Amino acid sequence: MKILFVCLGNICRSPTAEAVFRAVAARDAPDLTIEVDSAGTAGYHIGSPPDPRTIASAHRRGYDMSPLRARVVEPSDFELYDLILAMDRENLSALHQRAPAHTRERVRLFLEFAADAGVTEVPDPYYGGPNGFEEVLDLIEAASNGLLQHLRQRARAA
Repeated sequence: MKILFVCLGNICRSPTAEAVFRAVAARDAPDLTIEVDSAGTAGYHIGSPPDPRTIASAHRRGYDMSPLRARVVEPSDFELYDLILAMDRENLSALHQRAPAHTRERVRLFLEFAADAGVTEVPDPYYGGPNGFEEVLDLIEAASNGLLQHLRQRARAA
């Protein structure tokens, strides 16, 4: 299973999702073969590490983001990834516009996997205060656990 997490610039939400889900999957489902990556719909920060506030918040919870670098969604990603998970509706729409018709069902909102979250989008913390980065982590941790349950059910059914 190959999963791509997507936000706008690939320096806050989607690299957080990549780091968190990678850690959760390694800890809770080492038997599943899961590859993860992240990308942005805009190329504002290509090659840059995640935002320092994102790195600091993730580090406080034990997630390592040091190897991550921003990249933009490529046309080949729609064929390569089994799931492409957008952080919000704006990026979901951008992905649906770019996706070949036969791959659109792979593109979903990440918070579909966090039914108890009470929201459907991971808010962009970039222009807010430090609490925004903590809220992003809370939502992403919840969605990561839900996604892992979904993948386990899918593996059992296969």
